[in-house]
Amino acid sequence: MEYSFTAENFEQEVLNSDIPVLIDFYADWCGPCRSMLPIVESLAQKYEGRVKVGKVNSDEQQELAKAFNVMSIPSFFIVKDGKVIDNLVGRLPQEMLEQKLDAIA
Repeated sequence: MEYSFTAENFEQEVLNSDIPVLIDFYADWCGPCRSMLPIVESLAQKYEGRVKVGKVNSDEQQELAKAFNVMSIPSFFIVKDGKVIDNLVGRLPQEMLEQKLDAIA
């Protein structure tokens, strides 16, 4: 299952999550973001129950994007126990994200 994170649910869904969280900062107009969509959906299915996978629309959630210092999209952050433990930027191979998630899930 893929989540949509907003300022309203961020603390509960991400910071207080009892499992690691992969956040995808994206925008609808962003070509590389759109190309990552099938990969993010695949990760959400593969890691269901072990990693919470969700998206943040950086245009609609500018405060969250600012809080994470998102300068380019797509940007991916892995959060565990309320802290960012890793981040990656750009169009990435699925295997790279899986290696990061396998290390913590």
